[in-house]
Amino acid sequence: MQFKALAIDGVFEIVPARFGDARGFFSETWKRSALAEHGIDLDFIQDNHSLSAATGTLRGIHYQAPPMAQDKLVRCTRGRVFDVAVDLRTGSPTRGQWVSLILDAATGNQILVPKGFGHAFQTLEPDCEVQYKVTAPYAPDCDRSIRWDDPAIGVDWPVTVDPELLSAKDRSAPLLSEQDTGF
Repeated sequence: MQFKALAIDGVFEIVPARFGDARGFFSETWKRSALAEHGIDLDFIQDNHSLSAATGTLRGIHYQAPPMAQDKLVRCTRGRVFDVAVDLRTGSPTRGQWVSLILDAATGNQILVPKGFGHAFQTLEPDCEVQYKVTAPYAPDCDRSIRWDDPAIGVDWPVTVDPELLSAKDRSAPLLSEQDTGF
């Protein structure tokens, strides 16, 4: 596995090795000891899987507040998505800033989004599947969203956002300045 620190502390791109032949490929997508060698010691307890049918579908910016905050290891297993992590940590010099990465099923790259960050992605082609591991179960009482077009954050989405492709939750999410994230 290759590890690359992204521009905001704690967020990493992880590229698992692929071993291919005429039949296809084999890849270890998560290995506790490989992450531990890079100082990442997480206990993933749940896997999630989403399918987004239309190009430009946007999901996020989502997070779970403490005490049910989640670290996420995210990968695209079909298609390509523009993936975003937003720093929500109070007192962080990069609070409200974001980093992005194209997750591509063809390369198998992943993004590690730690606790204290919001997460979102937008599909770049039809029928994208995204799978991710989390370190805490879904907790409705801690489930939070930040508005996808919050001007203070300023994510530059690559595909024009169609409100019809947003969930009701994402259309009505508050701005970051209107909430205490708990981080």
